[in-house]
Amino acid sequence: MIDRDNILIVLPYICLLFIGVVMVASSSVYVSEDLYGTPFHFASRQVIFLIIGIFATIIALSIPSNLFFTLDWVILIGSLLLLFALFFPGVGTEVNGSLRWIRIGPINIQPSEVSKLALVIYISGYCVRRLGEINTTLGFFRPLIVLALFGLLVMSQPDLGSTLVLGALVIAILFFAGISFFQFSLLTSLMAGLAAIAVYLEPYRYIRMISFIEPFEHFRGSGWQLSNALLGIGRGEWFGLGLGNGLQKNLYLPEPHTDFIFAVIVEEFGLVGGLIVIFLFALLIFGILKTSLKALELGKLFQGLLAFGAGILIAIQVAFNIGVNLGILPTKGLTLPFISYGGTSLILFMFMMGIVLRINFENKTIK
Repeated sequence: MIDRDNILIVLPYICLLFIGVVMVASSSVYVSEDLYGTPFHFASRQVIFLIIGIFATIIALSIPSNLFFTLDWVILIGSLLLLFALFFPGVGTEVNGSLRWIRIGPINIQPSEVSKLALVIYISGYCVRRLGEINTTLGFFRPLIVLALFGLLVMSQPDLGSTLVLGALVIAILFFAGISFFQFSLLTSLMAGLAAIAVYLEPYRYIRMISFIEPFEHFRGSGWQLSNALLGIGRGEWFGLGLGNGLQKNLYLPEPHTDFIFAVIVEEFGLVGGLIVIFLFALLIFGILKTSLKALELGKLFQGLLAFGAGILIAIQVAFNIGVNLGILPTKGLTLPFISYGGTSLILFMFMMGIVLRINFENKTIK
């Protein structure tokens, strides 16, 4: 299944997974030692997640892509039930004031991550079934009702970052499927307005916004995360301090192995290392979008929209995560795909890549 066409996908995909394992090991040493008394607790778990993710990729590769079209409602309802389950007593696990995980033995499942893939599949299927209606009032608002339900449940955790990702994802797929520019502008303005209201109504979000504007004025308080991220990035200069030699991850920078792993990459590998990671993501997204366009050329609308949604989801999450690390966007708890520590995120993104590779394969073999 690997040829010159999908090498644009496979090569950066493998490189990003390798970088992820190495950087989780490097960035989590001090946190792991402090919390668990061993330096490689998070690294060893990430390797396990990676192995599971490889099996997830293989499974997705073996599933005909049309099956996701047939089961899009089932996948959507399953994802919705997972979100509802969070709020049942004894099911959801609260960490740092957020109810985002369901613990099953040693495994934590994050339903909001499942929702991202579920919405990509459902909205792609909806656009195929209702292609002639999505510019009508009813056809336009039906998927928005689904988005509003998911957004309400995710916001209740609370998780504004994932809610914004879901909103941007659905809007992008609908626009690609053919909604008018007026509808696109209306949705974008509505989402921006709701996000502003959400920030204004919650004091901690408002404080986070203020500290994002001037992080060093709030260095000992709400600006601590961003200030330490920027210090690490600045210390990296052109070529970095070398693997394992970063200082900010030494219990100064919160979540160095998850939300702020890009800051650790730049501190240890410099601006050059950071640009290489961005280039790999750009190459991967380009390859996925090329697969999407090829499917559309062959008249496979669902496969084209599904691949497009996968590429846009990666692009949105990369933009959010790196934007936060660079101080371009307010702090949000979003992982860097394939690199940040996290089982649900890694496995689901790897499963999604299996779907993309399957579509690429079908583009060449099934006309």
